[in-house]
Amino acid sequence: MFVCKNQIVIRFLKVYSIELTIKLSPLPLIVQRKEHRDAQRLYAEIIDSIKKGNQRFLELTCEKVEDKKITVLVSEIIAVQIYEKTSSGGSSKRPGFSLQN
Repeated sequence: MFVCKNQIVIRFLKVYSIELTIKLSPLPLIVQRKEHRDAQRLYAEIIDSIKKGNQRFLELTCEKVEDKKITVLVSEIIAVQIYEKTSSGGSSKRPGFSLQN
């Protein structure tokens, strides 16, 4: 939040989350990207790995912490979704599909 000439300006930082649902796991794996195009690129890479089936493992990295990585067995991924999240109050566009605006 910034204050400029007695006016409060709230800065919303957008983050894009790519959520992977893993077989028999109650919690999803979530990787975040700052830029929409980077999130779209990662989403496409994951979907491509699932479709082709020629890659056994997929290594995902963190943008913020350089050495933070996780490797996922591609055959165990059952769903992938991408959604936008803003930093104000932890609100986000609702993941999945909804009939509400």
